[in-house]
Amino acid sequence: MIWLGLGIVIAGYLIGEGLKDLKNPNSILESLNENDYHELIKENEVHHFIGISNEDAKHLIAEYPSIPHIVINSKVYYQKAKLRKWLMKIGS
Repeated sequence: MIWLGLGIVIAGYLIGEGLKDLKNPNSILESLNENDYHELIKENEVHHFIGISNEDAKHLIAEYPSIPHIVINSKVYYQKAKLRKWLMKIGS
């Protein structure tokens, strides 16, 4: 019975903390964006992030050489936060 009671108390606490974040949904998005700032995407995975086909991503990269990227050991990587910002800029 003690374990059941303890489990109910912990569940109540976690639900209460989750409901606090519902009042401020931007805090959840901001924490996700902070994690994306240092995350890198490989060139062959960009199409998953953008939501287009692999062939379209290759054409996009070829058409816009100004897309923010870095090269490490002759492999091209894209920083998620900068790529998202760049996409928003060309989309407007």
